[in-house]
Formats: sequence, structure tokens, C-alpha cells
Amino acid sequence: MFSPNIAFDLPSLAHPQVPLAGWESAPVLKACIAARAALAALNEATALLPNPDVMLSSLVLLESKASSEIENIVTTADALFQYAAKDPGKADAPTKETLRYRESLYHGLAQLKTRPLSTTLMEEICSLTKGMDMRVRKVPGTALMNAHTGETIYTPPQGEALLREKLADWERFCHADVSDEARGGTLDPLIRMAALHYQFEAIHPFLDGNGRTGRVLNLLFLIEKGLLGSPVLYLSRYILRHRGRYYALLLNVSREGSAAAWEQWLLYMIEAVRETSVWTLAKIKAIARLMENTQHLISLNTELGNQKGLIELVFRLPYCRIADVVNADIAKRQTAAIYLQKLTHAGLLTEQVQGRENLYLNHRLIALLKSEANELEEII
Repeated sequence: MFSPNIAFDLPSLAHPQVPLAGWESAPVLKACIAARAALAALNEATALLPNPDVMLSSLVLLESKASSEIENIVTTADALFQYAAKDPGKADAPTKETLRYRESLYHGLAQLKTRPLSTTLMEEICSLTKGMDMRVRKVPGTALMNAHTGETIYTPPQGEALLREKLADWERFCHADVSDEARGGTLDPLIRMAALHYQFEAIHPFLDGNGRTGRVLNLLFLIEKGLLGSPVLYLSRYILRHRGRYYALLLNVSREGSAAAWEQWLLYMIEAVRETSVWTLAKIKAIARLMENTQHLISLNTELGNQKGLIELVFRLPYCRIADVVNADIAKRQTAAIYLQKLTHAGLLTEQVQGRENLYLNHRLIALLKSEANELEEII
């Protein structure tokens, strides 16, 4: 029986109490088909980009911002873009913490090339996110409270040995063989992702940073299973927009553990993948159109000609410096300054003085990234 004040006896994902059959209801399977199709379209479009890193850098920052904001760590897109490439140590505390989320995501992505998702990697991701050494909880007494009333709403499992046992079960379910039905091997990866996310949050293995670590793991799992080519999926956008339902459905699975509670949770997460895939694809296409428009205006209003490398740079670094152009081997310092000035005079960049150096803002890209809409006409 569930009691918010008693450490939850969290069942294994392969335990008979967990309604595996209920996970594959008709609505859930139908939702998986739609979400998989949307993910495939996003992957295809990303793979066709001439330089995916241009899109990746901006979209990962947006994901970092939204995931942090879910935990009430609020910064601005302008601050993120300004400090993402240089001097992050000079940023305010929320911006620093949000940039650390990006660092943890990139670290996890790099590690997947040589090792699978694991408890050790979770600890590394949480440590990078928090900017301090984070390990699985050893001290009992952790409980989740209602922020407004102070009432305890959930007490996760307690004790390091038990937590590591639960995390080992999480790992086994994550890496289930295709033929391993008891461990979920035959389940659609989207169902497994949603189940794994619930399980990780219910284990609540760290004193802090669990939500952000769990959302990094969502993207890494999709990449590890081949459903996502790179972490361009802006998944935290959906969760932030439906945050109350996110927490309510997580808690309801613990309270009830029924097939109905699980189905609602699975449908929520699968719809998050579908809607986010559609929205992210539209954003990528809008950015690509803006890049084409920028080259067109450069050709029309300057004598610079084809400036593919320079355009990619100011789209990868919306807050661009002369030194960035030099470091990218596009031009020497004097010529780099001339290039950026010409783009400014053509209305494509905005110059901003910061201390002893000038920043050149790709204001149209920044406006597009900050906008919920993906209609380019609203930006240009």
C-alpha cells in the first residue's frame, strides 16, 4: 500500500505487480506509431543538414533552458547564448547551472560511443549538472514535499544498498535483449523510455538533480536505441508546458500502480515525443530557411558573395565576436571585423558593446529561437 510518509516499496520493472500487459494497450501502441513516425521525420531532416552542429548547438541550449526551468531554475535565452561560447564563469547562477545541463548532455552523448547507460554514468551526469560530486544517496530521510503546503507527497526508497539494487534493475530493463520478454525486450523503445523515466524518478537516487538527470537519460536512451540520431529533440518543452500533469501522472503511478495509471503516464510521455518531434522539425526547417534568406541578403546587399562558413558561424554562435571568426579560420582579425560590420550594416547582425569588445548578435535567429511560432515571416 502506498503511503506518502513511508519509504515506497518500489516494484521491479519486471515484477508481476507491474502491469506489463497493460503497457501495450491499443491506445499506447497507436500513440507509439505516430510518435515513431514523427521521430523518423525529424531524424531524416537532421541527417540531411549540411552542418547539423549549427542546429544542435541552439536546440541543446533550448532543451537545457526548459529542463532547468521545470525545476524553477530560470534564465533567459539571451544570457545562455551570450555565455555559451565564452566566459560562462561570469554568468549569473541560474545561467551557469543551465549551461551545466548542456555539459552533462554532451558528456553523456560522448560516453555512449564507448559504454552503455549505467549507474556510474548517471552519477557523472548528475555531478556535471550540479557542478559538484554527486553519488547515490547514503543518508536516509529524503522525502518530496508540496512546495506550497510543505506536506510530504512521496518518500522514495531509502538506503544506498537498496537504491543501487533498484538502479541495477533499471539497467537490466534498459538493456533488455530483444528476446527477453520478462525484462521488456519486446516492448517498443518509447514504452521502455517512459517506464524507465518513471522508475528513475521514483528511485530518486540523488539528493538533488534527479529531474534534470532523468531528462538527459531520456534523450540518451533514444539515441542508444537508434530512435534519435543526435540530441536535437526539445523534449523538455512539452514537459514544461504540461508540468502539473507531468508530476501528477508520475505520482499516480506510485500511488495506484494500476494498468490505467501506467497507461496515462505512457500516453503522456509518448505524446511528448510526438509533439516535440513535430515542433522541433518545424523549428529546424525555419532555421534552415533563415540561413538561406541570410545568404540571399548578403548577396543582394553586400559584395561579400558566398559566405557559407561565416553564416554557419553566426548561426552556431548567435552572440559572435571578431575572435570567433578568426578562430574559425574564416578571416584574419581586420578582415573579420570588416565582415561583421558589413553584415551589421546590411541589417543581419546587431552590434553590441560589451566591455572592451564588440558582440555581433544574430538578432533574427535569436528571435526565432525564442519564439514559440516557426513562421519565418514573423521574424524577417
